[in-house]
Amino acid sequence: VGHQKADWVSIHERICQLLIPIRTSLPFLLSEKERKHGAEQLVKRQKYIIHLAYSAAQEFVLDGKHKEAIPAALHALRFSTEVYGSNSVQLVPAYLLLAEASTGVGHLPEASKYLSQAQWLVLRTPDCSVAVQYKLHRSLGLLCAAEGNFEQALYHLANDIYLASSTFGLKSIETCGGYFHMANVFFRQNKMDIANSLYAEV
Repeated sequence: VGHQKADWVSIHERICQLLIPIRTSLPFLLSEKERKHGAEQLVKRQKYIIHLAYSAAQEFVLDGKHKEAIPAALHALRFSTEVYGSNSVQLVPAYLLLAEASTGVGHLPEASKYLSQAQWLVLRTPDCSVAVQYKLHRSLGLLCAAEGNFEQALYHLANDIYLASSTFGLKSIETCGGYFHMANVFFRQNKMDIANSLYAEV
């Protein structure tokens, strides 16, 4: 009951009516054209649910409601898998959100598992966009910081900053997040001079 309530609060209330046409199978006696149209409509609906679920999960994470974000992120992952397949790099954003939400509620082994999946998908996609790669390094850095592994966290956050700045520029908002998280790590190491200079950069 608790899981159902969490799921309802997180996302199900928003997508409940949208699930009905997706779960309803098409009549068997349709022409090829009608079947093709039905399949296209199904994918369109599924992509819309992915967008809704991902946006809801992101909103919860930004509000610090990590527990509420998990069911929505799981729906985003499930429908992304249905649309793009289980080996698609398109699943990475949902995995990263799940990792961040899991870290937020203190479930570090689950976060690590989600990040391993994301990393595997990125590594097997040679033309993976830099936007996805820098977000992966940021998530890995945040997990390492949460585990107290500050040196590894700094390594990943340095990669995050490098990738983001090479694509968006040193003074971009995208790069700014990497500086901020790196500053937090130096702060936790009591290296206040470095932390303050990075906060100033932010």
